Amino acid sequence: MAGGNRPNTSRSDRGALAEPRPTTGDVVAAFLEACGVTAAFGVISVHNMAILDAIGRRGRLRFVPSRGEAGAVNMADGHARVRDSLGVAVTSTGTGCGNAAGALVEARSAETPLLHLTGQVDTPHLDRGHGFIHETEGQLELLAAISKAAYRVTEPGTCADVLRKAVTVALTPPRGPVSVEIPADVQAGPARLPDDFSAPRVRTPRPDADELDRLAERLAAARRPLLWLGGGARHAGPGARRLADLGVGIVTSVRGRGVVPEDHPLSLGAFNQSPDVEAFYSTSDLMLVVGSRLRSNDTRTYRLKLPAPLLRVDVDPAARGRLAYPVDGFVPGDAAAVLDGLADRLAGAFEPDPAFANDLRRARDAAQARLRSAVAPYDGLADALAAAMGRDALWVRDITVANSTWGNRLVKVHTPRNALHPAGGGIGQGLALAIGAAVGAPERKVVCLTGDGGLMLNPGELMTAVETGVDLALVVMNDRGYGVIRNIQDAEYGGRRRFVDLATPDFAALAAACGLDYRRIAASAGFESGVDEAFARPGPVLIEIDMTAIGPMKVPFAGPAGGRR
Repeated sequence: MAGGNRPNTSRSDRGALAEPRPTTGDVVAAFLEACGVTAAFGVISVHNMAILDAIGRRGRLRFVPSRGEAGAVNMADGHARVRDSLGVAVTSTGTGCGNAAGALVEARSAETPLLHLTGQVDTPHLDRGHGFIHETEGQLELLAAISKAAYRVTEPGTCADVLRKAVTVALTPPRGPVSVEIPADVQAGPARLPDDFSAPRVRTPRPDADELDRLAERLAAARRPLLWLGGGARHAGPGARRLADLGVGIVTSVRGRGVVPEDHPLSLGAFNQSPDVEAFYSTSDLMLVVGSRLRSNDTRTYRLKLPAPLLRVDVDPAARGRLAYPVDGFVPGDAAAVLDGLADRLAGAFEPDPAFANDLRRARDAAQARLRSAVAPYDGLADALAAAMGRDALWVRDITVANSTWGNRLVKVHTPRNALHPAGGGIGQGLALAIGAAVGAPERKVVCLTGDGGLMLNPGELMTAVETGVDLALVVMNDRGYGVIRNIQDAEYGGRRRFVDLATPDFAALAAACGLDYRRIAASAGFESGVDEAFARPGPVLIEIDMTAIGPMKVPFAGPAGGRR
């Protein structure tokens, strides 16, 4: 009988009604759930579809579709930094995997624990050179070069073990991104869900007690010691604050901002290389560097004169001797354990110079005044943003003239997870970092400072911001070009400006096309009211700062952190 009472069920409907058997994709999704992952980011593809189908069917973690693989990895990176947890990105193989390369380099520079799941071609054609769609010769070697490690799953039964190893490596200090290839046929193949999905356990390197005793003795003998905090000390705030309360001065790299709140009376913030602070360094009798490599951009390409003796703490024993500055002592160990141990030992045993705190305050105030004068009138924008953000907003910056000057210093940071920027110095990553951060902290306002040139490297993610509805204020410093490169060409190439002027979009029309709220500020007198108006309601908003109308900074910025030479 034709038709009869049989329901009119399409192929897709029949698939939805039937409960599918577990696949390796289910193993991946269940493992992520066991690791406490709440969100993953990526672009769906024929070569990752089984993983994303399992994530969607199980419905226990959020998947955020990005507009590109680079944006997906940056979003996972931002999400991980804000939450201090594992980030997860899912990409395709071949070109899709290659698109993620720059963002993986950034995650490695920032030492972000991140799991990058990428597809591979079906196993009968893998590494055979058959010309299979999306096949890329040497993809695993590429991933190994730009990730902390890279692995391949070759059969369903090994997937859980490979993932556990990958996440353990990603979370083990010094942390970083780890890539895992899973061929499409392995993803879709039947698999048994393991009984035990316990999360990986990571050991924290403890400092040797005797070495810690000797380090404490050297600090106790100093009268004007300084503690330089880097990104590797972001989890060590309690011990660092205890030392500051005892009278130890604090200065940070850009990545170490907020480990001690920047309004603490003993904090120099990130004014680490101002001439006023450098002069103050000459009066210090010890500097302890914790969790920092004293990068070139924080030290005027290693020309900054630092106090002696210069002592160092790093979680990685292999970092001994791996510094551009000569070091007078090295202690391997976790930053939090070292700083807590030092605070315990120095309580009641350390007496700072009574003039030290006032001298530090004067150096900080002089450095701040010098910078405000140099960046005027944009110090007013920094003030307006700081007032609107309060102490809890997330401050995300792309690599721009504004960020490299006042963004990295004038807007105070109060906790280390509040501040994000591309540690590797690449432009165009700020928007995606901010979206990931906003997904990770939906209860908080996110402010992203970017430039017109940087934004155009990844404009598709504007639609991701709209689609996710994140509470994001995107501040676009529009000088119609690559401002810092212009300044370098003026300073070092006789004013011969080449390839730096850009055709920029009508940002009002772009925002309207994307469904974004939009505000334009074209006069410094409008900074406060314009920012307040833009912040008045939640959701994504694009705020264009028209720098051609407002005018340039008083002192042109011609190179990362004060110069290239």
